[in-house]
Amino acid sequence: MPSPGEPGPPPIHNDDVDWDSWPVEDYLAENYRELHPCDAAVIAHHCAFYRRIPPGSIARSLEFGAGPNLYPLMLAASASRRIDAVEAGAANVAYLSKQLRNGPDAGWLPFYELGRRLDPNLPADLSTALSRVRVVHADVRAVEPGGYELASMHFVAEGASEDFAEFTEFCGRFARSVVPGGRLVAAFMENMPTYRIGCDSWWPGCPVDPDTVREVFAPLTEELTVTRIDSDPTLPDYGDSGMILLTGRTPSPPGRCG
Repeated sequence: MPSPGEPGPPPIHNDDVDWDSWPVEDYLAENYRELHPCDAAVIAHHCAFYRRIPPGSIARSLEFGAGPNLYPLMLAASASRRIDAVEAGAANVAYLSKQLRNGPDAGWLPFYELGRRLDPNLPADLSTALSRVRVVHADVRAVEPGGYELASMHFVAEGASEDFAEFTEFCGRFARSVVPGGRLVAAFMENMPTYRIGCDSWWPGCPVDPDTVREVFAPLTEELTVTRIDSDPTLPDYGDSGMILLTGRTPSPPGRCG
């Protein structure tokens, strides 16, 4: 530990991390083997967002840094005819590809059943919803600007780096991935420090709060909404204080409304 007045260690940046070794099974076991109250709150928030979009009206949507979490992908099927799950980590790509190839684990069914109750525009079954997903093994920083009509991001920008400037960069790339007037929906861990998964696996965190998220996205969006939910005592204590939920649209080109 540095003495008072001495600088601490430099922040961990995205490129310092071996994302191919992400501990998929530990992460799923700690977070997604059951439907936690925080997941239900995120699903309710997102279903309200997707219900405002005509079914099948989005030709191509993006999951920006998909990880192994299936529920953002399944919810996007309400509005999207194709969903690109862009993910850099090899272990996450392998898990997603297996889920699509062999069928989703039964543990994901309660997530989808809740989504279906809240958004009847979702397909009748989970496998049909996931059939619209294409796994793309790539760094999200290589995503083409303006290539999508809708983009979704979950626990990525604040978990990719300890550096706030890099958090801001990831948020900007996420917003620029959609066309002018494109739709955005996202979730962030609130005040997330560097944290541990499993017994000895440490990962970077950049603590942010609703005001921080609002300030970063205000110049990138219009129709911006930022809300939060409290921390969930049924989850491991990673040091966060809850979740931050966002919706918005990128500015429409001149002369276009809505």
